[in-house]
Amino acid sequence: MVKAVSLPAEVVIAGFHALSEPLRVKVVELLRENELCVCDLCAALEVAQSKLSFHLKTLKDAGLVRSRQEGRWIYYSLNLSQFVVLEQYLSEFRRYSPILPARSCSDED
Repeated sequence: MVKAVSLPAEVVIAGFHALSEPLRVKVVELLRENELCVCDLCAALEVAQSKLSFHLKTLKDAGLVRSRQEGRWIYYSLNLSQFVVLEQYLSEFRRYSPILPARSCSDED
């Protein structure tokens, strides 16, 4: 039997936690096509920069986005390698987890 490769739990937990908030998912969707400045993200999402900064920090701490500074602006882009880590984690369930019928529960009173 082939054994699944295990990933550090913290990496997986942080990634899925970051993706559990609808606003952060919207940020990821916006960054799918190209790098964006904070001001562009704020405008597209119609949120204040202070609120967006909190969510961007969560995404960055989870390794899902990267940032770079150019002058006084900060630009964000996806860190696709971290999405691959989460994708591999999920694919292991499909590949290595047997689909077993449910056990019958017994009524022991």
